Amino acid sequence: MDSLYSNLDAKTPSEKVAREMLKDVLIGVRNEGSAIIVTTFSSHIARLKSIVDFGRILKRKVVFLGRSLSNYVGSAQKLNLINFGKEVEIIGFRGDVKRKLTDIQKHGRENYLIVCTGNQGEPDAVLSRMARKDLPFEFLPNDIVIFSCRTIPTEMTIKNREILEKKLKQRGVRLFKDIHTSGHACREDHRDMI
Repeated sequence: MDSLYSNLDAKTPSEKVAREMLKDVLIGVRNEGSAIIVTTFSSHIARLKSIVDFGRILKRKVVFLGRSLSNYVGSAQKLNLINFGKEVEIIGFRGDVKRKLTDIQKHGRENYLIVCTGNQGEPDAVLSRMARKDLPFEFLPNDIVIFSCRTIPTEMTIKNREILEKKLKQRGVRLFKDIHTSGHACREDHRDMI
């Protein structure tokens, strides 16, 4: 509970809604031969679990790339909130991320579901570095990037996302944005809680 959306006369949709939106894009969109990259908040463990579930259905190896993903998922596993075991490869350090992306390029991008940092267009995050070609990954036309989040409405974040999206669109990447429900309660959620 916080006050961010307490002025909205609504009820915030549950995470089940976001899961269905994610399923609709991941399972319902043609992706044969294409890379699939999903980015979301690293702390959103329920969303990450959904992504892993759909990766299994797609028969793609799920790889988490980025330090904050590694930290949050590692903590959640230590607390027994999740157990991805050997099903998910979690890579946090820059050199290791670079090596993994090289392997993915060599061994078939269509065999992987990449989950990475960078949902807000942060310049030093994995997705932005991939888009700038600072990492060994070549975006191809019809690759899929899913932003399972909304852009945080600050001037810097909006600008960073615009830059990132422009680079991806220039390469013919299919973008799916706002595949998300908020974690912030609206007025009717507050009313029920009180």
